Amino acid sequence: MESKKYTEAALNLSKAAEIAIESLKKFPHEGGDASFDFTLNCYIGFAASIKNPKPIYRNLRSLKYLEEDVFTWFQEGSGKDVEEFWKRIKEEGLPYKRKNRMQKILKRKKIINAIEYDFVTDVIVPYQQEGMITVEEVVLLSTYLGDFEKKAKK
Repeated sequence: MESKKYTEAALNLSKAAEIAIESLKKFPHEGGDASFDFTLNCYIGFAASIKNPKPIYRNLRSLKYLEEDVFTWFQEGSGKDVEEFWKRIKEEGLPYKRKNRMQKILKRKKIINAIEYDFVTDVIVPYQQEGMITVEEVVLLSTYLGDFEKKAKK
């Protein structure tokens, strides 16, 4: 017998996975058909795993891993699919919030690891184009990228 907490979390995550699939289909990201098909199939697999988990994985801990899988692209990416996803999550009243990793880096005034370095490198231009960061913040982030590169070389 599953707990009420698990059932509710699984239902919410299932809705989020379906919204992810719909958002990806509505706004396919660039990178070619093979890349898009791979991403879409991953999300279809995530949705199936949420709806029909193996009995051993019917717990909140396993659901947390699936949550990470479902949200990674939409927390780290940018574009129309990402914006559509978060708009729909809010409209559906689902209990998920978009993390602003860029603001954390700007507040801290440095990049602390390779994951953050890759994130900033990947999204600095789209974020500026979409008005999510200012020209001044782009300058600061470029400095932080350079500082991290210098530190990494040592």
